[in-house]
Amino acid sequence: MTIPLAAFIAVSALLFFVGAAGVLVRRNAVVILMCVELMLNAANLALVAFSRRLGLIDERGSVFVVFVFVVAAAEVAVGLAIVLAMYRNRPTVDLDEVQQMRG
Repeated sequence: MTIPLAAFIAVSALLFFVGAAGVLVRRNAVVILMCVELMLNAANLALVAFSRRLGLIDERGSVFVVFVFVVAAAEVAVGLAIVLAMYRNRPTVDLDEVQQMRG
Protein backbone atom coordinates (compact mmCIF):
# COMPACT_ATOMS: atom_id res chain seq x y z
CA MET A 1 0.00 0.00 0.00
CA THR A 2 1.43 3.36 -0.99
CA ILE A 3 0.70 6.58 0.79
CA PRO A 4 -0.69 9.23 -1.57
CA LEU A 5 1.30 12.34 -2.33
CA ALA A 6 -1.46 14.54 -0.93
CA ALA A 7 -0.92 13.05 2.54
CA PHE A 8 2.75 14.00 2.51
CA ILE A 9 1.97 17.50 1.28
CA ALA A 10 -0.74 17.93 3.93
CA VAL A 11 1.67 16.93 6.71
CA SER A 12 4.33 19.19 5.23
CA ALA A 13 1.93 22.14 5.05
CA LEU A 14 0.77 21.52 8.62
CA LEU A 15 4.36 21.44 9.90
CA PHE A 16 5.20 24.59 7.96
CA PHE A 17 2.22 26.53 9.31
CA VAL A 18 2.90 25.40 12.89
CA GLY A 19 6.47 26.63 12.49
CA ALA A 20 5.36 29.93 10.95
CA ALA A 21 2.85 30.48 13.75
CA GLY A 22 5.58 29.78 16.30
CA VAL A 23 7.88 32.34 14.70
CA LEU A 24 5.15 34.97 14.64
CA VAL A 25 3.72 34.35 18.12
CA ARG A 26 6.64 33.37 20.33
CA ARG A 27 9.16 35.83 21.72
CA ASN A 28 11.79 33.40 22.99
CA ALA A 29 14.80 33.31 20.66
CA VAL A 30 15.46 29.59 21.14
CA VAL A 31 11.83 28.70 20.38
CA ILE A 32 11.94 30.88 17.26
CA LEU A 33 15.04 29.02 16.07
CA MET A 34 13.29 25.69 16.65
CA CYS A 35 10.26 26.89 14.68
CA VAL A 36 12.49 27.91 11.77
CA GLU A 37 13.99 24.42 11.85
CA LEU A 38 10.47 22.99 11.78
CA MET A 39 9.69 25.02 8.66
CA LEU A 40 12.89 23.83 6.97
CA ASN A 41 12.04 20.21 7.77
CA ALA A 42 8.56 20.72 6.30
CA ALA A 43 10.19 21.91 3.08
CA ASN A 44 12.46 18.85 3.15
CA LEU A 45 9.46 16.56 3.49
CA ALA A 46 7.78 18.17 0.48
CA LEU A 47 10.96 17.96 -1.61
CA VAL A 48 11.45 14.27 -0.89
CA ALA A 49 7.76 13.51 -1.46
CA PHE A 50 7.77 15.18 -4.88
CA SER A 51 11.07 13.54 -5.76
CA ARG A 52 9.73 10.08 -4.93
CA ARG A 53 6.45 10.75 -6.70
CA LEU A 54 8.09 11.80 -9.94
CA GLY A 55 10.51 8.88 -9.78
CA LEU A 56 13.46 10.79 -11.12
CA ILE A 57 16.56 8.72 -11.56
CA ASP A 58 18.95 11.42 -10.37
CA GLU A 59 16.91 12.14 -7.21
CA ARG A 60 17.08 15.94 -7.41
CA GLY A 61 14.78 16.42 -4.42
CA SER A 62 17.11 14.44 -2.17
CA VAL A 63 20.06 16.54 -3.31
CA PHE A 64 18.16 19.70 -2.39
CA VAL A 65 17.42 18.18 1.02
CA VAL A 66 21.16 17.90 1.68
CA PHE A 67 21.58 21.59 0.83
CA VAL A 68 18.70 22.51 3.15
CA PHE A 69 20.35 20.50 5.95
CA VAL A 70 23.60 22.40 5.42
CA VAL A 71 21.78 25.74 5.54
CA ALA A 72 19.89 24.63 8.65
CA ALA A 73 23.12 23.64 10.39
CA ALA A 74 24.68 27.00 9.58
CA GLU A 75 21.54 28.78 10.79
CA VAL A 76 21.65 26.90 14.09
CA ALA A 77 25.33 27.68 14.61
CA VAL A 78 24.93 31.40 13.90
CA GLY A 79 21.60 31.67 15.71
CA LEU A 80 22.84 29.99 18.88
CA ALA A 81 25.96 32.17 18.85
CA ILE A 82 23.75 35.26 18.72
CA VAL A 83 21.52 33.91 21.49
CA LEU A 84 24.56 33.23 23.69
CA ALA A 85 25.89 36.74 23.04
CA MET A 86 22.50 38.18 23.99
CA TYR A 87 22.39 36.07 27.14
CA ARG A 88 25.85 37.24 28.21
CA ASN A 89 24.82 40.91 27.96
CA ARG A 90 21.45 40.43 29.62
CA PRO A 91 20.41 37.19 31.33
CA THR A 92 17.32 36.71 29.14
CA VAL A 93 16.54 35.36 25.70
CA ASP A 94 13.17 37.12 25.43
CA LEU A 95 13.28 39.21 22.27
CA ASP A 96 10.94 41.87 23.64
CA GLU A 97 13.40 42.71 26.44
CA VAL A 98 16.51 42.72 24.27
CA GLN A 99 16.36 45.71 21.94
CA GLN A 100 19.91 46.04 20.72
CA MET A 101 23.24 44.33 21.09
CA ARG A 102 26.24 46.39 22.00
CA GLY A 103 29.81 45.39 22.01
